Amino acid sequence: MSGSPERIHLDALGPDGPYRTQEREVVPDVTGRAAVELSMVPRLYARRSLAALRRAGTLPPDERTAALAEAGRLFATATLGGLSVERYQHAVARVSGLPVSLVREATGVTGADLAGAYGFAGQARPRGSRDAPHGTGNAVWIRRGDVLAALTAGNHPGLHGQWAQALALGYRVAVRPSRREPLSAHRLVTALHEAGFGTDRVVLLPTDHGVADILVEGADLAMVYGGDDVVDRYRGRTTVLPHGPGRAKILITSDTDGTRHLDTIVDSVARQAGAACVNTTAVFVEGDPAPVAEAIAGRLAGLPSLPPQDDGAVLPVCRVDTARHLEKFVHAAADGARGWLGGDTIVAELGDGSAVLRPAVFQLDRADAPQARLEMPFPCVWVAPWSRADGLAPLRDTLVLTALTSDQELIGRLLDAPAIRNLHVGDHRTDVLVPGLPADGYLGEFLMRSKTFTNGAPRGLAASTA
Repeated sequence: MSGSPERIHLDALGPDGPYRTQEREVVPDVTGRAAVELSMVPRLYARRSLAALRRAGTLPPDERTAALAEAGRLFATATLGGLSVERYQHAVARVSGLPVSLVREATGVTGADLAGAYGFAGQARPRGSRDAPHGTGNAVWIRRGDVLAALTAGNHPGLHGQWAQALALGYRVAVRPSRREPLSAHRLVTALHEAGFGTDRVVLLPTDHGVADILVEGADLAMVYGGDDVVDRYRGRTTVLPHGPGRAKILITSDTDGTRHLDTIVDSVARQAGAACVNTTAVFVEGDPAPVAEAIAGRLAGLPSLPPQDDGAVLPVCRVDTARHLEKFVHAAADGARGWLGGDTIVAELGDGSAVLRPAVFQLDRADAPQARLEMPFPCVWVAPWSRADGLAPLRDTLVLTALTSDQELIGRLLDAPAIRNLHVGDHRTDVLVPGLPADGYLGEFLMRSKTFTNGAPRGLAASTA
């Protein structure tokens, strides 16, 4: 990778090293100026790369662990491919529109995720299984395949630490970076190569959607990020793990004063610039939702409108035309809702072709209103009434639910609900994940399985063959 302040060139990173293709895609920054030139690989190159991953051997566990820790250190501190960590962070902020402070935080988190990847991945191992044979008559935890395709997202740079757990478990990985923000994936694969993972064990393959399908079909397993269409497409595929919208929610029951938990609610909505899948998009209130909606709007209204590279920025930025399109969509969706904030505009132009996406707060008149399912790439929250008669249905289909309640019977029901994938009780923000605990189930649950291993005379009663 090389470049000047005007444009950064990102090569594909294949089995034989960097590969600058004839077909390039220009990635603009938030003003529309060309910021990154990305090499796009053709179908044949993608197939050959997958074949090279299949031929490659697997590093021993101790070497994988050491290499991941070193890659984490390099990612968070080193100059990689000609980009210092500071220049990388500035470029990500300008391309993604996310505040540079958020990018800095994500850089450190990704470094820690890599260092702990082997231990995090092992959390999924069943208690009755071992990592390697131990005597005879036991279960061994083994990979379901050898090659994983990771089709990553560009909404947050902190997502990349997850697929690295596959390397810890011995997989070889083909990474397709988001064309919205390819810098983070490129930096991570570069760090892995420099840390000791061979270029035939992890590759970076920027592609269009057609070639991306080849990666999904050609790998043993795949993890894919996208919208509801992606989830619906792969829902029945046991070899594909789709990650869709989070639709994180907060529930406030009548035994709790929601305004006393305003810090938790507002931070859940607006931290991470409101762009992460774990940011709260709907708040359900048992009783009158108006005081809660008004309080949230009052706090969010004071957030500053600044360019993403400013240390004080907290809101996302995009091109003005993109911002106006989102505004039109949100206002159409909010028809009939009460606008506490953002009902007039969510766009604050910065004068250079970019605009800040300002927060929006809308009050709905019923718990099952369809707007409560809308997830936007900025702090946009829908506040709705909820009653015991509504049941759990409005609270389902959520990655994270924070329940502000002391009702133990309700907490038990929420915990048992399969469509509520994570549950926080009390003052715990939806966007805060505990290191080592699963964000959406352990990745190892998808990548691994238990296999019986015996080596000697059979013990116990023979199984019936009748």
